[in-house]
Amino acid sequence: MRYCKGDSLRFGGHIIADVRFPPEQYRTDWRRDYARIIHSPSFRRLQGKTQLFPGRESDFFRNRLTHSLEVAQIAKSIAIKLNHILKTKGENYYIDLDLVEFAGLAHDIGHAPFGHFGEEALDKKMIDCGGFEGNAQTLRILATTEKRAPASTPLGIDEKGRDKRIGLNLAARSLASILKYDREIPFSKTKRKGQEGPIKGYYKNEKKVVDFIKNSICGKVACPTKFKTIECQIMDIADDIAYSTYDLEDSFKGGFLTPMDLFCASEEVIKNVQGKVNKKLKTSLSGQEVSKKIRVFLTSQLFDMPNINFKDIPKTEKDLREALPLIHEIFLHYSYDLSKNITQDSYYRTRFTSRMVRSAIDCIELDAINDKIPALSKIKLDKEKEVEIEILKSIVVESQILSPKIKIDAHRSREIINKIFDTLANAQEEGFMLLPDDFRKIYQALKLRNDKKRLVCDFIAGMTDRYALEFYTRLTSENPPSISKPF
Repeated sequence: MRYCKGDSLRFGGHIIADVRFPPEQYRTDWRRDYARIIHSPSFRRLQGKTQLFPGRESDFFRNRLTHSLEVAQIAKSIAIKLNHILKTKGENYYIDLDLVEFAGLAHDIGHAPFGHFGEEALDKKMIDCGGFEGNAQTLRILATTEKRAPASTPLGIDEKGRDKRIGLNLAARSLASILKYDREIPFSKTKRKGQEGPIKGYYKNEKKVVDFIKNSICGKVACPTKFKTIECQIMDIADDIAYSTYDLEDSFKGGFLTPMDLFCASEEVIKNVQGKVNKKLKTSLSGQEVSKKIRVFLTSQLFDMPNINFKDIPKTEKDLREALPLIHEIFLHYSYDLSKNITQDSYYRTRFTSRMVRSAIDCIELDAINDKIPALSKIKLDKEKEVEIEILKSIVVESQILSPKIKIDAHRSREIINKIFDTLANAQEEGFMLLPDDFRKIYQALKLRNDKKRLVCDFIAGMTDRYALEFYTRLTSENPPSISKPF
């Protein structure tokens, strides 16, 4: 896409050059922001945050950091493909690869410890103070809380208790690349009108940041109702591809699922998947159609697996119905070998996931170039592939949610988050005195109760799983860690 002067405007003002070094003519604004995210503490902490399964269970399972790296790689591949299409068509546009990678690396930086269980617990605690949601927290970290650019006051809070922090002081187009949901989260439970769980969007506190992003990128042209840049669209699709592919691989490797479990998913799981997919994609799939799509997908992916001969099975959906008896017989025959190979043999898993990613990228195309606001040009994913990806994302989650193992972990995660929050937010007992020095000083400088609770939420959201557990242990255990251990 074309990049204009407004794209590189920074929320905290232009970068003041360091007189000790010559100007960096070789670095674009996007490359600079890419470096800032890589070197930020919030990015490093992603290695200690749960993706799907707790990292303490196995070093194999992905965490938020490895997931972000995979999303960045997939997003870059998509951008390279789209740039090739643009070049082939002779269009005078291109998509900056550094900016796309930035979006992939930064998109999950706001997620709470313990995955979605931690997110849900924090949202309940903040429900009358603007809520909590991972994407909203990502924007808040990048534009407000992360410590990189100097604020206008020592703590970043002025004498009236107003927050003047500017986070990493990123360019408008960089911030826009992670703005997936262009809507303000309702500030209170009443305004949610019965909506359950975390609501996608951005916090009221960051409304001024979003306005800055839109004004910088759209300029004098009126912004559309739905604001989402092409880099953000690429990142969003790459995120869905990574979820649907690699969460499935982790489930196979961990022994939580096998291909046969998916092929014979229970009615309860199928019903839950059906509801999620129809709600998100605004489709009207029946449970039978969802089940059929899962079976067609699995069958098509297993046709060319090494050492398994499926040559007699037709590969078109049209002929599958007639071949179902044969498919049933073969699946019964190979069920044990398939489950063992997919779950235990990395060659099978790698081939399986590689084909899934490749087939998804092949289904992405440019939709429309926006000549007035190039940043808002559209890409599209083939509808059938979009449905397939959403079904796979949902069935992995739904299959795990019903597991007693996961329910125990969810209960434990909520208990840890709730205890830490209630302790730190207890003003009568001066719970804020348990905060690290930098957070405590900011807490005391803030005037409004809601802002103080948001700060406590920021502190907990930034914790790794291990740190949250250790903090909880310090509060509750008869044998807490040594008092001399760094806080």
